Amino acid sequence: MATDPIRVTGAVIVRDGTVMAAQRGAHKSQGGLWEFPGGKIEPGEAPQEALARELREELSCSVSVGEKLTTTAHDYGTAVVELTTFFCTLEGTEPQLSEHQALAWLPPERLEELEWAPADVPAVRLLVEGAHP
Repeated sequence: MATDPIRVTGAVIVRDGTVMAAQRGAHKSQGGLWEFPGGKIEPGEAPQEALARELREELSCSVSVGEKLTTTAHDYGTAVVELTTFFCTLEGTEPQLSEHQALAWLPPERLEELEWAPADVPAVRLLVEGAHP
């Protein structure tokens, strides 16, 4: 019997023509790979609410959550992750590293230079192809 997918959100934070990427901590699953920061959607929580909460918890920053970019699913073998990414804008403070080991701001055409977590790859391709808020 198949289990329900793990529903997560990711933030495509855009600033001055660049997109923020976050490198997962080495101790995490998919450690060292790059991702759009975010996290699990709790029961009864809207994806946008989950995203704003996760960014406050993980990066100590506030964002304005905008348009949805895409929803994709990836089977990691042990679980299926359903990732919904949203365009976001920072409000106030700069992101602070706590769970991630690095942050990078890259123009969309350079995003594919990083090694992304598989669930994030479809969103990366959309950005490289010109998707924008």
